[in-house]
Amino acid sequence: MTKMLQDNEAISEKALESGAIVAIVGSGMMGVGIAQLAAVAGHNVLLYDIQPEALTIAVDNLKKGVQRLVDKKLISSSEGQLAVDRIATVKSLSNLDNAAMVIEAVAEDLQTKRSLFSELEAVVSRDCILASNTSSLSITGIASHLKFPERVVGMHFFNPVHAMQLVEVVRGLATSDICAQTASATAARWGKDPVYTKSTPGFIVNRVARPYYAEGLRLLNERAGTPASIDTIMREAGGFRMGPFELMDLIGHDTNLAVTKSMFQAYFCDPRFTPSVIQQELVDARYLGRKSGRGFYQYGADVLPEEAIAEPVASCPKNLLLMGKDIFVSAVRQRCQKALIATQSFEAEDAGVKAGTATLALTDGRTASQRAIDTGFANTVVVDLSLDFLTTKTVAVARAAACGDEAYHDAVGLLQAAGYTVIRLRDLPALAVMRTVAMLVNEAADVVNQGVCSVADLDAAMEKGVNYPRGPLAWADTIGIKRIQTVLRNISDVYGEDRYRISPLLNEMALCGKTFYEVKSRK
Repeated sequence: MTKMLQDNEAISEKALESGAIVAIVGSGMMGVGIAQLAAVAGHNVLLYDIQPEALTIAVDNLKKGVQRLVDKKLISSSEGQLAVDRIATVKSLSNLDNAAMVIEAVAEDLQTKRSLFSELEAVVSRDCILASNTSSLSITGIASHLKFPERVVGMHFFNPVHAMQLVEVVRGLATSDICAQTASATAARWGKDPVYTKSTPGFIVNRVARPYYAEGLRLLNERAGTPASIDTIMREAGGFRMGPFELMDLIGHDTNLAVTKSMFQAYFCDPRFTPSVIQQELVDARYLGRKSGRGFYQYGADVLPEEAIAEPVASCPKNLLLMGKDIFVSAVRQRCQKALIATQSFEAEDAGVKAGTATLALTDGRTASQRAIDTGFANTVVVDLSLDFLTTKTVAVARAAACGDEAYHDAVGLLQAAGYTVIRLRDLPALAVMRTVAMLVNEAADVVNQGVCSVADLDAAMEKGVNYPRGPLAWADTIGIKRIQTVLRNISDVYGEDRYRISPLLNEMALCGKTFYEVKSRK
């Protein structure tokens, strides 16, 4: 390797300095976005596509993208013109011989990428870095047929490239440290937030995000609530930008199902990644979401959006007793004080709220009916998790089978008086937000336990790659790791499936009483 890749001490200063040639192969949306990013950062960009006519469209889109930056005053008009002037198209891969880095953004197919990199290896210099923008394919597999696989690295940008901060820097088995550090330093120089990940199926984001879709589909399959109700709960209580069903409609069910199937196969049919028959039915019917006009929802100028089914207004009972302390009880106390609702408090080991004849408690994964049996309180109502019970507008609840109507109305009346819109779900273990967050935490813990990435990189990836309101492991520290462990155990007791097995690292943290961020340097 030449000095550019050998000198570890100078990697951040010498890796792809301004003026170095960056080649982009593939002129679709991702390729154009990466090319624009590199050109604005000061690199000379060579753009290639196997279809020459696509390059004309790509250059036009590049110019429009740069102009948008100028219009938003993110760069000056002169800087924009310089960026455009740095971009050139080429007719052959042989014209990329002087590139310092080649980033491919071609079809997500292993053989296609292997063939491309084999052609590039015969053209580019020995110290040129070959980077793949693959979102899930093995970097080890892509590089395996090359003479110098150590210079192949993944640089997974997220769409839209100009707006999304995350870049997953993916190390294959052969990827050299210097190559990975160069890719990371380059991404950082381009204004992105790089995180390191090993080349495992789905890397960080596509793997950890699977439960968000999978648990939503499972809840729907078990008739927990309507798609609109569950989406509303996940947005307004969970703090996610979009609910699982509206997000899958946006992504496209053909695309989302294909990723799930590839993950399922890549992990040798691990039940955590089992595809959903509901989504398969949508794909079979060509109900692909927004792009086809119909998915879980219908789309069109004359179509009114579906709304969540909220509980009708109920009266707040007079006798309110706050027992113990947890995030739910503490928030109810403060919201009642703000609404001038009188309450009484007493210390108790099990936190909850007595509202008239009802007992409310934050879900621990048991169904309300099971909790009623275990505690001896027939009129039990369980409340779903919220990102912030103090500020959320909506909470989800489930009632025990033995809970009387009067008691249930007491519970709903209290929550409404405290300022919550109440959505009732079927009495399933851990409800919606708690179940989904617990499974996100569990998958995240397994990723860290298997050395795919660090705690900090995992949380950064999920916050910046898919806009989660909080990194899963930071969220676990806030909720309490022992509570997450208990929730998963109780879900598993109901279903008896390996899908809900608990990560060894999560069990370890619960046993030793530590938080993930107390051991955040763990690899």
